[in-house]
Amino acid sequence: MRYYIIIFGALLLAGISNAQVKININFNLNTQPAWGPTGYDYVEYYFLPDIDVYYYVPSGLFYYKYRGRWIARETLPSRYIRFDLYHSYKVVLNEKEPWRHNADYVTKYAKYKNRRDQEVIRDSRDPKYFQNKYHPEHNKWLKEHNKKDIHDKGKHKGSDNNNRK
Repeated sequence: MRYYIIIFGALLLAGISNAQVKININFNLNTQPAWGPTGYDYVEYYFLPDIDVYYYVPSGLFYYKYRGRWIARETLPSRYIRFDLYHSYKVVLNEKEPWRHNADYVTKYAKYKNRRDQEVIRDSRDPKYFQNKYHPEHNKWLKEHNKKDIHDKGKHKGSDNNNRK
């Protein structure tokens, strides 16, 4: 009997830990840049094959090679001052420190250099992208969302008062 209890407990703990992992993988659609590609609810990095640069979405930092080392900056280096993020191809990578495998990515994604056919968040008409704070429709979405929240809160208040009578 003790054996079955231990097995059951281990399975229960495994199930709980799996549930926690699933919960911790959240969406970051609202923090992706407006020049990010559509179709991804969660993104850690974009790889820009045209210029061999990575962009880390959670912190908003670009990672690129400078004097033989990978560095992180809020802006692209001056040599890319005219680079158009909105009309360049971005490859989504969800792994830690992807530049450690840079040679592999440069080779693997070379075919995407000079491609200009990727829809970006800013240009999407899909309402799910309106929650993105950089989307042109975000303020309108925010107003409608706030109105809905206020309306829903009002409905709940009224139902609480009716239950008290």
